[in-house]
Amino acid sequence: MNSITQDILFKQSVVEYSLKHGVTEAAKRYRQHRKTIYRWRKRYDGTRKSLVNKSKRPHRHPNEHTEEEIKMIKKYRAHNKNDGLVVLWIKLWKNGYTRSITSLYRVMQRIGIYKKTPSKKKEYEPKPYQQMTRPGERIQIDVKYVPKKCMSKELKELGEKYYQYTAIDEYTRQRVLWASKEHNTYESTKFLEVVIKKFKYKIECIQTDNGFEFTNRLNAQGTEKKTMFENKLEELGIKHKLIKPRTPRHNGKVERSHRKDQERFYYERIFVSFEDFKEKLRHWNREYNNFPMKPLGWKSPNEKYKIFQAL
Repeated sequence: MNSITQDILFKQSVVEYSLKHGVTEAAKRYRQHRKTIYRWRKRYDGTRKSLVNKSKRPHRHPNEHTEEEIKMIKKYRAHNKNDGLVVLWIKLWKNGYTRSITSLYRVMQRIGIYKKTPSKKKEYEPKPYQQMTRPGERIQIDVKYVPKKCMSKELKELGEKYYQYTAIDEYTRQRVLWASKEHNTYESTKFLEVVIKKFKYKIECIQTDNGFEFTNRLNAQGTEKKTMFENKLEELGIKHKLIKPRTPRHNGKVERSHRKDQERFYYERIFVSFEDFKEKLRHWNREYNNFPMKPLGWKSPNEKYKIFQAL
């Protein structure tokens, strides 16, 4: 017999003895306080179950989300179905929500509006990556094709194609975005000049993939002649690091930022002209650089740079 059952049998014996001989006699015989016996007698209904200790745990947690907060979360989620957890939290926070992102995650799971699909694939385990210690130590550059669905009907009929050039500083995560109608070594060189002008620190190294807009390394014709982009880097005294062929994950920071572009920028945009695309991309660039990020301790790229300056 376990200790819980023995405890209940003891209580039952005390209560039944008190009903027969009085509370005072029961208190003397079983060495219990009279108040305790009265409490047990009040709960006792003839069954052992009524003498089981009741939990003192509150029915509601004192810091539990209020009904108003849950309604607010549901409303914002319904209108921002494509937003990730961080983006949704920022939008709620700007409108008076005071809970942490962890609290938001828990309540969304509890009410069933945030369910992560378990991955069937074995996750890739990356090797330890060199962490940058200062702005400009290494900049990743890549080019993204603007999705066709973002082009207006008129632009599609004209056969227009737009490209997004991206540079991201590995230390601060600050980005420079640039709109282009082409992607070649000439445009890459023009973008490089823009990057040098926009970033307020010395650039020591540029990292790219092996695309023809950056290098002739994998040129089918086998030429070893340097591209205009490579010559410009050499002229400026900036190191050019090429990643291993067919391993875009080695340019992970710029690749991940492009996924964010797809999720937060391109999924709901329609461009009616190149000027329209350029202007909207400029606004998105500013928004991105002021957006808090988990890898930066929930600081924005611009805040990360300001903190470094203050050191």
